[in-house]
Formats: sequence, structure tokens, C-alpha cells
Amino acid sequence: MKKLVCALLAGAMSMSLLAGCGSKPAEPENTTPENNGGDTNAVSDTLRMGTNAAFPPYEFVDENNEVAGIDAEIAGAIAEKLGMKLEITDMAFDSLIPAVQAGTIDIVLAGMTVDPERAEAVTFTDSYATGVQVIIVPEDSEIAKVDDLDGKTIGVQSGTTGDLYCTDAYGQEQVKQFDNGALAVAALTNGQVDCVVIDNEPAKNYVEANQGLKILDTEYAIEDYAAAIAKDNTELLDKVNAAMKELKDDGTISGIIEKYIPAK
Repeated sequence: MKKLVCALLAGAMSMSLLAGCGSKPAEPENTTPENNGGDTNAVSDTLRMGTNAAFPPYEFVDENNEVAGIDAEIAGAIAEKLGMKLEITDMAFDSLIPAVQAGTIDIVLAGMTVDPERAEAVTFTDSYATGVQVIIVPEDSEIAKVDDLDGKTIGVQSGTTGDLYCTDAYGQEQVKQFDNGALAVAALTNGQVDCVVIDNEPAKNYVEANQGLKILDTEYAIEDYAAAIAKDNTELLDKVNAAMKELKDDGTISGIIEKYIPAK
């Protein structure tokens, strides 16, 4: 609804960076996790993380064909604190919550925004970063502000908060879902959509890689990122929150974020 969008615009754009500098986190191992038979309350010696590695700088596939980025390093640091190995599985974004519910993965770190609908399906850890949804348009676009999206075709990554916000505000007929942000931006450059609503940090990467695009100087929404864990896996939730607090306090998380998103 339009009213919802206007409410979401309140606030200033920020990235959650905590002071200090910490030790380098454990490097994640990228292997395929084994199904634990659906026992979502099991805590083993391996932390099985699910992500969608098409959301730089939070997660992406590097030159060694491994998942890298902010979330991968934070998960590596958490696993190290817990004395666990880290295994990362790359999957479609809208498969992540079903996978953690089914017990095929233990935790989701995927630049995932805390919202009430998702919180009905999973439990979120404490937040570790703040994200901002922005609007990408062609440089010669007539779209200059959020109000101009009425009647336009909006590209989004399926299952993301950009998708949820836009579908709720403008209706399914105005929104085109894509498997990842790169495909949504490709559709924008090809004229299939009028704009793309996506997180600010990946947006900067996409605009840099695609000549003729720009990010509007207005936020669509400001949101908190957290890890998602199965609702009945309270043991792992407590362990991850405790590890995350230590990593915030000693500056490790702020150091990881600063590595990928240098403070201006």
C-alpha cells in the first residue's frame, strides 16, 4: 500500500558499523551439507549455512568458485567461536527459509531482512548490519522519486523485501520477479522493466558494471539484516547470538563490514 511505502521512507540511510578491529575470521568451506533427517534442533560440529551468492558484497562467488563476502566471513567467524566447521550451500533465495525449516541447513546468512512475515516461519538472531533498499533507473529516466513508481514496471529479486514491499504497494501486475539481482538489472538495461528495487550495496556494484544506470538519491526502505534459524533450534540460536555479541564487542564484525564497504 502507498501508505506503507511512505512510512518506510522515514529515516536516514546508514550502514551499521561497529568500532574496532578484530581478528580475521575462519575461511568458510564450500561443500554440500548432509541432510540431518529433519532434526532442526541438532547442533553438530559443522555449521551448515545457506545463502544466495548473487548479492555482493554480502555474498558472491569469487575467482576460486567459492562463496565469499560479508556474510560468509561473519559465518566463518561465528563457526570459529563455536569450535565448528563451516559449510556453505548456495541456493535460490526463496528456497532458504524452507531449507532451514526442513533441517537441510542450520542457518541462513544472505543479507536477509528481518520482517514480520519471515519471523512467523523462522527465528532471527540479533541484527548484525543495516541495509537500505534503493531504486536503480536508467540515467535518462523520468523516475526521480518513489512516488513516480506508480504505473511503472518494477524489477525485483524474487522473495526479497524489495519484492514484498513493491508487490504490496503496487500490485503484482506492476512487479516482475527475477531469480537474482543481476537478471533484474539486465532486464532494466534491455528495457523490460522501468526500474529495479534492491539493496544499496549490490545496487552500487550493478550500476558500476552497467553503463547508463544510476541510483536515485532517495531510499525506498531501511531495514535490519540478521541470520535465520529454525524456530525449534533454540540451542543454536543462543550459541550464535552469544558468539555474535563477542564478535561485535571485539570489532570483528565491524572489521569485516569495513573490508567490503569502506566508511566514507
